[in-house]
This record gives sequence, structure tokens and C-alpha cells, in this order.
Amino acid sequence: MLKRTHTCGELSEIDTEQTVVLNGWVNKWRDHGGLIFIDLRDRFGVTQIVFDPSVNKEIYLTAKKLRSEFVVAVKGKVEMRPDDSFNPSISTGKIEILAREIEVLNESKTPPFEISDNIDINEELGLTYRYLSLRRQKLQQNLILRSRLYQSVREYLTKNSFVEIETPVLMKSTPEGARDFLVPSRNYKGKFYALPQSPQTYKQLLMVAGFDRYFQIVKCFRDEDLRRDRQPEFTQIDMEMSFVDENDVMTIADGLIRKIFKDIHGIDISTPIKKMSFQQAFETYGNDKPDLRFDMQIRKLNNLFKQTDFQVFKDVLSQNGHIAGLAIPDGSELPRNRIDRLVEEAKNYGANGLAYMKYQKNEFSAGISKFISDVEKKNIREAFPLKENDLLIMVAGKYEMVYSVLGQLRLDLGQELKLSDNSQIRFIWIVDFPLLEFSDEENRYVARHHPFTSPKPDQIDLLSEKPQEVLARAYDLVLNGNEIAGGSIRINTRKMQRKMFEALKISKEEAENKFGFLMKALDFGAPPHGGIAFGLDRLAMILAGGDSIRDVIAFPKTSSGLSLMDQAPSEVDNVQLRELHLKIL
Repeated sequence: MLKRTHTCGELSEIDTEQTVVLNGWVNKWRDHGGLIFIDLRDRFGVTQIVFDPSVNKEIYLTAKKLRSEFVVAVKGKVEMRPDDSFNPSISTGKIEILAREIEVLNESKTPPFEISDNIDINEELGLTYRYLSLRRQKLQQNLILRSRLYQSVREYLTKNSFVEIETPVLMKSTPEGARDFLVPSRNYKGKFYALPQSPQTYKQLLMVAGFDRYFQIVKCFRDEDLRRDRQPEFTQIDMEMSFVDENDVMTIADGLIRKIFKDIHGIDISTPIKKMSFQQAFETYGNDKPDLRFDMQIRKLNNLFKQTDFQVFKDVLSQNGHIAGLAIPDGSELPRNRIDRLVEEAKNYGANGLAYMKYQKNEFSAGISKFISDVEKKNIREAFPLKENDLLIMVAGKYEMVYSVLGQLRLDLGQELKLSDNSQIRFIWIVDFPLLEFSDEENRYVARHHPFTSPKPDQIDLLSEKPQEVLARAYDLVLNGNEIAGGSIRINTRKMQRKMFEALKISKEEAENKFGFLMKALDFGAPPHGGIAFGLDRLAMILAGGDSIRDVIAFPKTSSGLSLMDQAPSEVDNVQLRELHLKIL
């Protein structure tokens, strides 16, 4: 085989007259009546090859038989292209190779789609032939970026005294949240391992073991109902630290983000990253992962309407409800049918309805304007930085519904009206989360993060009295409306962990069965500790400018959890089932 001396992306005018060997795939093939041109491609780039029958008729005839995606080795001399045929879109666009030898290393069937970034491929077809999709430059660059991300993370954390330690993939099932993927044991009949949803308990045990600073880039698994941008297996940048508080962990995470963006894109991120309380985020943006690339803030309006004669608002306030609003830039110019659709969208998100008023020429009109007093209109103008042609929308009802509906409408309208500046990079830490939230389905409080998160020290006594008021020592890092990391200071004593389990209505027997090994470890001098985990897939997607995490995963599943390429999950034969003591019902 002709072994390559150079890649298809590195030759330039300084290499003219050199004899080189390139290996790669035929990207394009063109017969220009007497000369044959091919674009030879590898992951480094594309180089044009010229076959001239006057130089070597035999290889010219071989070249006539080439087709897209044939694998070839070509030997030839580097020459300058004619001035009028420079190709500025590729790094090798000023040169070409005049072929002297060619070796066909393998032929190819006609691919089911063109290997090009400019062609839209049906997603199912692209996932079925993922190995062909991965020949496309964009996906290759995404995975190369992901590789650089791994290197940046390891370099930063190692430099900051973190030790990379692998934790088990086969572990005890401790379901508290999403469902575990279960693995039946062949040697222990009727017993199962679980694939980790997170290395949470193991990394806490490593702190008990005295490693002080741990990290790993780890695969995690959740058998949950899938959504567009979720995968049953995903990757975390996982870390844990001893003898720290919240600010220590956030400072390390700030530094990691700063290094990643500098290494990948040459961008300087300003640190420390600012913080915002959960309550402020929810009441200003309608969720706990605010997109700060555009303003359009929600305003609380309860006080403005406390003396209102508008019956709908009056009834809501009499039941201790909430009223809040949002000013849509130039929203008064939206057609009536679009405003009507806004009302329906609000109802679909859980509201009973949507009140609105247009603001034009310093006056309110349309919608509910005739039911609102002049004093209330004056107060609204003072509460909102209203501009000409703004549309004011308002929702009234229960607290969580009001702000979550307006938050969703804010995101929808921000995208529709192109209010977001995609060139911006806006980070924010969200802190002071509620420790627990009530689950109507389970009729009990559940942990908002996980049951090992510590409550604020001065609120421990409230756990048994007013659990809904207790705040967590937790923190999430948000980038442009995406949660990219989450963590907390952990509980490090058996007594406190027992209190937490009691608040969650987890009995002593259940706690011992599920988490006895961790409780035992807390009896042996567990240091104060905390940590954080970054969603590496989502972070890579944002860095790559992608729309889906599937774009930065080599072999992803569909949104329904199928691997179309190798047809997983698949049936297994009865012999395997018998060995595992299983029967399909």
C-alpha cells in the first residue's frame, strides 16, 4: 500500500514540486474531457487530484472507474493551480496533486445519501448509517471539539489537584428519582445490578476515603421517558471536593468554564460568574434557567391591583393568588389572530386565560383596557419600561402557574421575534433553591436535587415543621437558558441524613436497605464536602453551535431510545434468559 506522507488538509504553495502520498476517500469525481479531477477527503481536509493521460494513461483509466467514497492512495507531485481556479473555501485551495500512481484500497457501494454538510438527511436514515454521517465534516469537527473539551477539562482539574478515579458501572439499585437500568446477575439468582444514574454515592465515599478532590468524565444512565434532547446514556464531568463550601465549588467551576471557552474558542469569560436566587429567577424569568440574552422581564402586579374593580383580578387576589405581566416589544403590531393564538398558548401551558392591553401613543387600548382604572394604568406605566407599540400580557392565578406560563411565553416570543442575540454568552449561577418539592403523585415531599443535598444550616429545624420553606445548599450553572451543571454541599453526618430521609418519608428500613453502606461510612469521620457535575453532551453542543446533543455524540439513540444502526435494544435467545434466571411474560 502507498503509505501517506501528508494529510489531505495540510499541503500549500510552499510544498510545490514535492512528491507526496495521500490516502483518503473520493469526495467528488469530475471528467473534464481529457482530464479527470477528484477531491480526496480525510478528516483533515480535501485536496484536488488531477489525472492527466499524457502523464500516465494507465492510472488515468483507473481514475475513470473511481466513484464517490472509494478508498484510494495517490502518489504525485504538488503543483500550483492556475490563478483562476483557486478555491478559497478550503485550506489546500491553491494547490493540486498531479497523480503519478494510484492504488484503490477499497471500493464502495453508492451511499444512501451524499456525504456533504450541505445536504439535509432524514434523521432516521442518518442514524441508520451513522458511520457514513460521521464522514461529514461538521460532525467530525464536533467530535474533534468534544475531544479537545475532554483534554481541557483533564488539564485544568489535574492542575488543581483533582485525582481522576473511575467508579463502578455495576452498582446497587437505589431508585430515588428516575428509573434505573437493571442488569440481572447470572451468579446470584433473582438479584440485579443497576447502571449508575450518577456516581453520587461513590464520590461521597471517596471523600470519606480521604481523596479530597476527585473527578471523572463518566457515563451515566437513566431509564426515563425520553424527550427531544435527552439520551438514555449521557456523559458527565463529575467532581467532588472536601473541606469546602458553596463558593469554593463555584470558584473551581468558574475557572473550569473560563479555561474551556479559552481553549475551544479563544473567548475570555469574565469571572466570578454572577449569582441569582431561585426566587428571583422564577419571578423575573419564569423558570430556574433564565436566558439572559434578552431582557423582557416579568413584573409582579399584585400591589398595582389590590384595589381593582376588574372582577377577574379581584377574585384571584381574594384567594391569595398572583398577577404578573410581560411587555412584548412591538407586540401591538402583532395581527389579531396572533394575539388570539397567544391566549390559546397560555391556556395550553396551564393558565385559565390571558389578559392583554396595547400601549400606543402613551395610552392603553384593546383587551381589558376599558376595565382598568386610570390610576392602575398610571401604576403600570411606572412598573414597566413601556415603549411605543408594546403589548402588555398578564396572567392571574396560583403562584407557580402564573410565572411558569409567562416564562414559557417569554421564551417562545423571544425566539419568534428574534430578540435573543446568539453571539452573546450569558452565564448565571442559580442558588437558594427549595430543598424539597411536594409530589402530588407520591403524596410526599421529594428532593429537588437528590436526598444527599444539605439544607441551609440555620434551617435544619424547619425540616420537620415547615419543609416547604427550607432552602438547599445547591447551585446550578446556566448558560443562555441551558442548565449545564448542578451541584450541592452534601450531608456528612448520619444524624442529618436521617433527618432528611424522615422529611422524605423514607423509613429507617428502606433507608438502610437502599443507602445503608453510605450511612455506615458517614459514621467514620466523613469530612464536609460538596461537588458538581457538568452535562458534557449539552456543553459540547453549545460549544459546537448545535441544536441537538445527538450532533456531538458519536453513536446516539433516537428520541425514543432506539439505536437504528445496530437495532438495539434487541431480543436475546432463551439460553441467555435461562442463564440469567429470567422469563419473558
